Formats: sequence, structure tokens, C-alpha cells
Amino acid sequence: MKPKPKPFSFLSHSHIHNNHLISFLGTKPYLLMAQTPTSPDSIQPQQSNLSLTGDSRVERAWAHWTNLGRPKLIVAPMVDNSELPFRLLCRKYGAQAAYTPMLHSRIFSETEKYRNEEFTTCKEDRPLFVQFCANDPDVLLEAARRVEPYCDYVDINLGCPQRIAKRGNYGAFLMDNLPLVKSLVEKLALNLQVPVSCKIRLFPKLEDTLKYARMLEEAGCLLLAVHGRTRDEKDGSKFRADWKAIKAVKDAVRIPVLANGNIRHMDDVKDCLEETGVEGVLSAETLLENPALFAGFRTAEWVSGCEGAFVDGKLDQADLLIEYLKLCEKYPVPWRIIRSHVHKLLGDWFSLQPHIREDFNKQYKLTFEFLYDMVDRLRDTGTRIPLYLKDTQMEPIESLHRSVQLSSNEHLEVQS
Repeated sequence: MKPKPKPFSFLSHSHIHNNHLISFLGTKPYLLMAQTPTSPDSIQPQQSNLSLTGDSRVERAWAHWTNLGRPKLIVAPMVDNSELPFRLLCRKYGAQAAYTPMLHSRIFSETEKYRNEEFTTCKEDRPLFVQFCANDPDVLLEAARRVEPYCDYVDINLGCPQRIAKRGNYGAFLMDNLPLVKSLVEKLALNLQVPVSCKIRLFPKLEDTLKYARMLEEAGCLLLAVHGRTRDEKDGSKFRADWKAIKAVKDAVRIPVLANGNIRHMDDVKDCLEETGVEGVLSAETLLENPALFAGFRTAEWVSGCEGAFVDGKLDQADLLIEYLKLCEKYPVPWRIIRSHVHKLLGDWFSLQPHIREDFNKQYKLTFEFLYDMVDRLRDTGTRIPLYLKDTQMEPIESLHRSVQLSSNEHLEVQS
């Protein structure tokens, strides 16, 4: 019988042996990979980002991005929501790279249980950004070294605007302490082999944002993701992301830049790439309701009033939930995360069948059997809310990407 595949999760260094990485669920060991990843404690940078000249760092930034295939459609970091099963679901439907949820660097460094539960990955989960929040360079480095062998960027969260980030002195609230931000980036750039990336928000004044971006580049950041809202603009439904500001950042630095904000469907992807000139786009909230966004599917909300004719894409959110649940059975995650995704995916369905939502909310302990049965109950009521495709998109999904994907043979020049 073919063994059930398992995700990678972190254990203490004593569990890494010889030519295999062995992990344990309960008392049963399982084989994860045949080749031993580099032990985090043994990692020694061959040549740090900061030991290179400015031009050489820029060349390295672009060479690395090119080696990854220059992904343009990217799953944004979302606390308790961009975990492995959801990332894999999004990748199936067109996402070309993804971020982990934000991980707390101190807890990650100190607590094995937190590492095992909050960070899992597998060989299909690449390219991958692992994101940390931090306010101590040494603690951040310790956490980063643990994930370095299993990701393509270690990312520093400099954009979280929530109250918990203010209390913890991390995320967007480090914008008040730029010397500390610089030291965080430099610490990783000097000591890691994997590139450092940063995700930021805008300052109220554009010139301050541009100075900030240049400082990060000089400190050793090799990729910059820009959320086009300020720290105070928390509600994306009330504040449109400022693509002009993102374009200004793109023009001000020489490293790859990604845009975050206002990505609700593939027309937004195309418009954002054209208006900002960035290398790729991130989507967050819209993906939670529609993980097939990057395959061209959209909810009814983004059909009315849009140009073109739309047809039933023969896919709906209940279909996507079933796929997600099967991935969760294969790659276990905490039930609180599954519960959150159920609410996001079936929110519109529950509004039509509130008695089924009430039954779901009453379930203190969830099971997969209950969730599969709940979907069947929804379908038995005759409820179905389709996802839509443009009429011209009823062809192989790969064609949906032609307008945003660079040719694999295209030469990408380093910006001067």
C-alpha cells in the first residue's frame, strides 16, 4: 500500500539524522525526503548580500528572481489563512508563488510545538516566502536559519497594521524606528544564503516611502513587496490601494518589486502590472473567497458592471472547499484554520441557508465527516453559487496567463 504523504514540519535538531529527515506525529515516524537539507546550525553564508557591491547585489536579486521563473501571481501572507493546504489549492488554480502566514520569530525560535504546528511545507510548495515578524535582529536570525533550507526568501513583515503589532512592536509600527528596521535586514543579509525580502506599507508622504524603500535596498533587501496603503488605512474596502505610489517605488529601486492591493480578478492583475511596472502581484482577501482567482474565475460580485460576457465556469466555492478539505486530510492543520476557511468560502451560501450555518457554528469539535456532510446538505437544498469566467476564457486554463507571463526565453536585463 502506498504510504500517505506527509508535510514537512520542524523538530529539534536532534531529530535530523544522517541522510533522511525524520518527523513524528505521535509515535509514528515517517520519511519526508531522501536528501538531507542543510542543518540550520551548519549554514555558513558563501557570500553575504552586503559583502557584494551595490551592482552585484542587484544582479543577484534579478538572477534569483529569474531562476524562480519570475512568478507574477502570488498568494499574500495571511495570518491563520495562507497555510500549506490553502497555498497548494491556490497553486493548483494558477498561483505561481506564495507566502506563509506571518510567524512570530521569538516564539518560533523558542517553541518546538509552535514550529511544528505553524510551519509546514512540501516539495510542491515552491517558490515559497517564509515571513517573520521581529524586533530583535539576533532572534530573527535564529528563526530564519531554521527555515532557510526550505524556502526561496526569508521575508520580514514590516506592514502589519493591526493593534497586536503595535503592542508587540513589530510590523508597520517599526516604521517609527528605521534604524531597527535597517539592522533587521542587515542581520539577515549578512548571515543567510537565501535572499531577504521585505513587505512594507506606504508612509503618508511619498518621499518618505521612497527613502524607506531605498534604505531597505541598501541594507540588503533583494525583493520588495509594497502594500499600497498606509498604516492607518486598514480597511481595504474603504481605501483603494495607491498604485501610483507603488509605481514610484518601483522606479526608485533597482530590485524586483511586487504590488499588493486592489487585486480582485484577472483584469485587476493585468491593469496593475501595466500601471505599476512591477514584477508581480499579491492577493489576499479575495483569494480567501475565491482561491481560483488566478485561473480567471471570479465571484458574482465582480461580474456585474464589468466589461465582457461571463459564463458559469462549472466551478463553485463548495467544490473548492471539498478540494481544500482533502488537502487538509493529507497535510493536517489546526481546526481553527479550517473553520475560518469554511466561513470565507461558504459565506454567501450560509446567508441563503442560515440554519446550516447555525449547525456549523454549534460544532465545538469539527470532523471531516461533518464538513463533507454539510456540503451535501447545502447542495441538497438546491443552493449553488457559481464562479464565472469570461466567455473568451472557456479554454485551457494556461491561456489565462499569457497576458501576464514572460516568455521563458526572454532575457531580463538588470536595471541600471
